[in-house]
Amino acid sequence: MGDRRRPEGEGDALVPSHRRRGRPRRMGDSHRRRPFVEGDAPLPWAIASPLTDGRPPSPRDEEGGQIGYALVPMIARGAMLGPNQPVIIHMLDIEPAAEALNGVKMELIDAAFPLLKGVVATTDVVEACNGVNIAVMVGGFPRKEGMERKDVMSRNVSIYKAQASALEQYAASDCKVLVVANPANTNALILKEFAPSIPEKNITCLTRLDHNRALGQISERLNVHVSDVKNLIIWGNHSSTQYPDVIMLPLKTEFITTVQQRGAAIIKARKLSSALSAASSACDHIHDWVIGTPKGTWVSMGVSSDGSYGIPPGLIYSFPVTCEKGEWSIVQGLKIDEFSREKMDATTKELMEEKSLAYSCLN
Repeated sequence: MGDRRRPEGEGDALVPSHRRRGRPRRMGDSHRRRPFVEGDAPLPWAIASPLTDGRPPSPRDEEGGQIGYALVPMIARGAMLGPNQPVIIHMLDIEPAAEALNGVKMELIDAAFPLLKGVVATTDVVEACNGVNIAVMVGGFPRKEGMERKDVMSRNVSIYKAQASALEQYAASDCKVLVVANPANTNALILKEFAPSIPEKNITCLTRLDHNRALGQISERLNVHVSDVKNLIIWGNHSSTQYPDVIMLPLKTEFITTVQQRGAAIIKARKLSSALSAASSACDHIHDWVIGTPKGTWVSMGVSSDGSYGIPPGLIYSFPVTCEKGEWSIVQGLKIDEFSREKMDATTKELMEEKSLAYSCLN
């Protein structure tokens, strides 16, 4: 989500995630709905477009905008929630992008999607968040040449602190949040801290893209259909330290590196970051979370650690999960060998460093 304005009521102090969940009535409470069931009445959806650096943007130009532009027709066509679920799409961007954002709205209307029951295209974060049941956060500040890592982190901490405040005040109390923009795990961690009334389990980040990349690589290498590849795992951070773990198959360092560096390879080839595959993976993430994973299979999601596999509690970390009735559960009892432990610890270390850096930006 890309609005630079600070929503009314945003606090300056860090709100610990362990605070009680009670809160005064929010504007979004008037839109409160019962738990989602496939085939329900229309649900409002917030689709976030990119934060830009002040230049007049097009929704196709920046990383988040490219993903958003690819994502909204997928949602409207039913790829996210199935072929029977009507949707209302909320799109948010900054003021200089308002005209281009309205053009996307026009395209959605012109496509005449049967499931699309409404479109909100706005630069007002309150209007975008009001009553939404799902928020897909694709906007963030990308690292640019000459920028220090802390500068990028500081920008994104500021963005996600503000967006957390907006969701906290105006979204539905059962809102499910998917953070796509990088650094995705740490952006989700900041959002979790500043939206304490949204359940921790409802704030996630996208590692399904890495999961799907690994599926594709195995399919190519073994010459099997991708649907026949199951139960691999992405552990840790959505970064080059992630650990793609293929259960029951011998791992090769080259395979791990290929998955870790796939995003960079796409940027080199395309001169732009992944958009279509990221949007498709975001749909997969929400679809399986809401509708459920097939029995006997799991997927990878960046979720708040409960201490499983020795990962520090509260850290947003990619685990193997199963989903049922709108809830995810970390797969338990998997054997972790010495090689895997080393890889998992390395990505944990990076996430802890990112957390410390993010908190230093808040201070």
